[in-house]
Amino acid sequence: QVHLVESGGGLVQAGGSLRLSCAASGSIFRANAMVWYRQAPGKQRELVAAITGSGSSKYADSVKGRFTISRDNAKNTVYLQMNSLKPEDTAVYYCNLGYLNYWGQGTQVTVSS
Repeated sequence: QVHLVESGGGLVQAGGSLRLSCAASGSIFRANAMVWYRQAPGKQRELVAAITGSGSSKYADSVKGRFTISRDNAKNTVYLQMNSLKPEDTAVYYCNLGYLNYWGQGTQVTVSS
């Protein structure tokens, strides 16, 4: 059974930084892509960044150059380093394993202007 736990959210001023972490249980972590999504109030959940098991990454246009996704397979953990945060980055951030139906509980990120 897969269990995902996000951490690292919080309140930050515009221009600030946060690093989100998602720790995964289960042996399938290394073989699968890990994905960060976010959902703002009244909006659909959107893909923010994804990283394959071998480390290839992709990003939503809205976060390119500001966010960096990485993973530590030895720790079964994926990270999202978020720099130059904007108020429009405010959302609940979720990690997902393999584009499958495995989700964490979410962590709130709030960026004040």
